[in-house]
Amino acid sequence: MAVALGVGSLVERSAVLFHTIKLLGATYLIVLGVRAVQASWRGRDVAGRPADGKGDDGTAGSVRAGFWGGVTNPKSVVFLTAVLPQFVDREAGHATAQMLVLGLAGALLQLLSDGIWGLGAATARDWLGRSPRRTAAIGGTGGLAMIGLGASVAFTGRAE
Repeated sequence: MAVALGVGSLVERSAVLFHTIKLLGATYLIVLGVRAVQASWRGRDVAGRPADGKGDDGTAGSVRAGFWGGVTNPKSVVFLTAVLPQFVDREAGHATAQMLVLGLAGALLQLLSDGIWGLGAATARDWLGRSPRRTAAIGGTGGLAMIGLGASVAFTGRAE
């Protein structure tokens, strides 16, 4: 929706705005990674719930984290800025509405795809969760990977 309303063009043209969004996304990845590593040290599972099942809802937390990770991903904005306008028929009118429909279609496809991957990941998490040692190792490894990915996002990309 933001791309259809012109925010993508602003991000594409403004190095400061691009880097701000990029650094926010990178920071978020690093924070998630640090939390995962800390949770693995405390003997918690990957979703951040205590091993005894008490605590906050891991599913809602995972959905929330996935949503904010997707929303703060500057590569999505730049990609949609470059791709969506090519499929708009300006002669038909309502270019903004066309981009909203195309963006919504893409978002629905992503939701379907990510949902399938999420179900697969939940199944793997349930299997891995049967062993606290396995769960802690996977959580710590995943956390370190997120920290590395966040650092990579922060220090690579557009030069200007």
